[in-house]
Amino acid sequence: MPRFLSIVRVDETTAPAEGPSPELMQRMGELIEEITKAGVMLDTAGLTPAAQGARVRWEGGKLSVTDGPFTESKEVIGGYALMQCKDKAEAIEWAKRFVKVHEEYWTITCEVREIAEA
Repeated sequence: MPRFLSIVRVDETTAPAEGPSPELMQRMGELIEEITKAGVMLDTAGLTPAAQGARVRWEGGKLSVTDGPFTESKEVIGGYALMQCKDKAEAIEWAKRFVKVHEEYWTITCEVREIAEA
């Protein structure tokens, strides 16, 4: 069965400074419990704010390291979910449910990509 990585992109300008609300965390917990019981979720986690991260880049034979925050980026990676689904359509359905547990003021994008098996 194919595996999919859902990369969660967050517009940090729309996210509350105090972090997710308790109601959001409860809805998220319920969804994660459901997707885990369905045998779909293999792993998931949120990430610390981009201000605490770094980007390591290789371009033109030169290495650079940039500490966050990344002011040139509108969206940053906020988390991920590793899922095992029957097909891409099922992975997209779970990603839709994930973004819909957020309040309306959040701007969330899930990029769903199938993992290329060797």
